[in-house]
Amino acid sequence: MTRVFRIHAVPDRPLNGQHGMATGRYQADLSKSRLISAWQCLKKLHLEIQRPDLASQQPGTEALFRAGREVGEIARQLYGTPGSVVIPYQKGEAMVQQTTLLLEQGANEPIFEATFRHRGVLVRVDVLFPGPGGWHAVEVKASTSVKDVHVIDCAIQWWVMQGAGIPVQSIALGHLNNQFVYEGDGNYAGLLVEQDLTEEARGLGDAVSDLARRAKHAASGRLPDVRVGMHCHQPYDCDFRAFCWPLATPYPVPALGGSKAKHAEWVNRGYTDLRDIPAGEITADRQQRIQRITRTGEAELLPGAKETLEALGYPRYYLDFETIAPAIPLWAGTRPYESLPVQWSVHTDDGTGDGSLNSAQHAEFLDLSGEPPLRALAGRMIDTLGTTGPVFMYTDYERRVILDLVNRFPDLGERLQRIVARLIDLAEIVRTHYYHPRMLGSWSIKAVGPAIAPHLDYAQLPGINDGMAASEGFLEAIQADTPPPRKATLKRQLLRYCRFDTEVMVEIVRFLCQGPDGRNRDRPAGDGTN
Repeated sequence: MTRVFRIHAVPDRPLNGQHGMATGRYQADLSKSRLISAWQCLKKLHLEIQRPDLASQQPGTEALFRAGREVGEIARQLYGTPGSVVIPYQKGEAMVQQTTLLLEQGANEPIFEATFRHRGVLVRVDVLFPGPGGWHAVEVKASTSVKDVHVIDCAIQWWVMQGAGIPVQSIALGHLNNQFVYEGDGNYAGLLVEQDLTEEARGLGDAVSDLARRAKHAASGRLPDVRVGMHCHQPYDCDFRAFCWPLATPYPVPALGGSKAKHAEWVNRGYTDLRDIPAGEITADRQQRIQRITRTGEAELLPGAKETLEALGYPRYYLDFETIAPAIPLWAGTRPYESLPVQWSVHTDDGTGDGSLNSAQHAEFLDLSGEPPLRALAGRMIDTLGTTGPVFMYTDYERRVILDLVNRFPDLGERLQRIVARLIDLAEIVRTHYYHPRMLGSWSIKAVGPAIAPHLDYAQLPGINDGMAASEGFLEAIQADTPPPRKATLKRQLLRYCRFDTEVMVEIVRFLCQGPDGRNRDRPAGDGTN
């Protein structure tokens, strides 16, 4: 079945009010990635070429690139033969010329990064291998399923190869098999599975031809007049959102949370600040709450939080995991993108102090040897968390991590399940009882911490200050070729980041339990409270 794709129209007039956007003729070839940008939004393509300085890289982009490179290396192992050829990346005509020469010489072995041009569009094919009647192409993606963007990707390649006169017979998408379980022996046979997209790619020929025409116009012409919408997020979060959306206002519309499509509708109607949207148009309870509190300019703390926490006993534990989810499994018994805990931090409040960090004990786990850390991590956590007392987590993620450990280590299952039964989701308590305008519609721990106290701002942490960076840092640290000084730096940053999560949790509970005079009211008299 052929899929139908919609391309935004290119107007005859520039978009006014955009910093006097300069334009110029764009003569270079358009790559496949440029055409996919144009498929997402013609304005995005124009900005990539004419004003790349306006881009703000989205979080996780580098991790996606790394995963793509790793999967590409595995593809070369799986599809390669002794006579395979890899065409090295070079600018200009060299890759096209080398590919042409190989084909003219009658190449009959797989070619990686074969490069073709047609009507000003340049593509590099991940794998091109000979078969009955012609060549067969495989586009390799670090995904576990076929998405619309992959279909248009293959359609562009098909259109260029056909236009260049290459006798290509079929094209498939090779993607990760999320049921593949690595045995730890270096053998990744079965990691990639293929889905034939030949018919879909062939059926999109006219659409790709039209897309190429529009993309060339957008690349060199005026700034396309494209309004904001869901295409700002699909298939990828656009690097130019800060340019197209009014995000520099104190309380931008997306800070309402909820439907991104509705945000775009409000912005396109001229609203830039969530406080200005007519209250009657906001129907969701949470959005109404955000607007109401933001309009007052004051935080709201409901008394139920203190009462909820007072009902919990001691000792109290504050637990946070850091996990990795590599595209290529590292350890035996793991699957692609399986979330694996590699680090934890625990703060313990035994109830004898004043509830501050100074009166809490801290324990942590981090193994950077490169060996599978999961069992040691689970065992140490069981010992640290004891057998009684609430275990605070922030969101339900820790619960899922522990339940995965139950499945992985059945002999530890009973003790791990007892910990699960003691888990308390602090995020839900905060979400129900507290909101500050500075949180900008988010109840993430990174939004709540600075709203409660400036020193709880994750931006102050050196190097690693979010979960994605922690995952990348761990993966870098366990590599054999990571220099010892760099590994030592990563270790310090990883430990500090994970510890900061549980420190913020301690501070949140203390804040929620403070009375109007700043004293912690959930402790009995004579327990050391100031």
